[in-house]
Amino acid sequence: MSEVGISATAAKRLAHARFACRIYKMRALGLGTGCIAVGGVLYGNGASWPWWVALVANGAVWPSFAYWWARRSADPRRAEFRNLTIDSAAGGVWIAAMQFNLMPSLLLAVMLSADKIGVGGWRFLPRTATAQALTCAVTWSLLGFPFQPQTTLVEMLWCIPFVLAYPLALSTLTHALGREVVRQNRMLERSSRTDPLTGLPNRRHWEEAVAAECARSERSGGPAALLMLDVDLFKEVNDRYGHPVGDRVLQQVAQIVQAVVREVDTPGRFGGDEFGVLLTDASMADAEQVAERIRAAVATLRLAHLPERMLSVSIGVAAKPQFASAGEWIRQADLALYAAKREGRNRVASSAMDPDIGED
Repeated sequence: MSEVGISATAAKRLAHARFACRIYKMRALGLGTGCIAVGGVLYGNGASWPWWVALVANGAVWPSFAYWWARRSADPRRAEFRNLTIDSAAGGVWIAAMQFNLMPSLLLAVMLSADKIGVGGWRFLPRTATAQALTCAVTWSLLGFPFQPQTTLVEMLWCIPFVLAYPLALSTLTHALGREVVRQNRMLERSSRTDPLTGLPNRRHWEEAVAAECARSERSGGPAALLMLDVDLFKEVNDRYGHPVGDRVLQQVAQIVQAVVREVDTPGRFGGDEFGVLLTDASMADAEQVAERIRAAVATLRLAHLPERMLSVSIGVAAKPQFASAGEWIRQADLALYAAKREGRNRVASSAMDPDIGED
């Protein structure tokens, strides 16, 4: 499996482990306060000691065991959905054990439904509701079908911690999950616009920026310029030292470009070892100075993996042609880059030097 595949798998498992941690906190709070409400009814009904042991186990032991069980699973998220179904099934037992005492039974059924909808949506609810109904029916039949729906004032008071704490915690969790979705969407959008190797805008995003600047320049008449640059003899670096070293070279060049240009400028990875730089409000002379600074900085770059090799870049510069499209503007800068290559590499060439430059 590739490093990328391993990283993606690890990231997915980490996200599922965080999900299990959130559910553990909710389960510990919900079952803890829910068992207080159930305990108030069991006490009033004079329940025998096995019921109290089961209640303590459900409220105090089960949350930690469920979390441990999920964390040890190959798929913690899937394991937690199984545990949530068990939660609902246990709720059915307690509703029958309380002899359908109205207020705590209703609270238990509603809360155990609300958290399932919050986590798995309405499609998850039928599965958990079915489990709850089955365990409730079986327990009720084993107990002889007792039915005492009346709720006393004391039993209502025992329900207060559950009524107050769990809905607030559930709302907090829902809000946190919503923020997580927003964060992930932002990361997805950023990744779709960013080159993963260099951290620069990718070609599509960079070309969009060039098109926007092209339109702005046409409206305002302000100057703008493009740089197109690539690493000289980069194929030899890859062939001799391997692609990881080549990747390191590209990262270093990208860092130099970012350090030299202004915040208002837009550098990008055009493809392979070729980079583009959009210079806003920059004349041809300004652009040539920026290009020369980039060229000089790369020429002084030394990498431990390339001790005997000097790196260099060739750079083409093109001012914004009047009434030209973004594609034509990029083409002019590319032609200037080819001219710099023909003239011996490690140099800056401008489209103004020869407007009729052609590709070899």
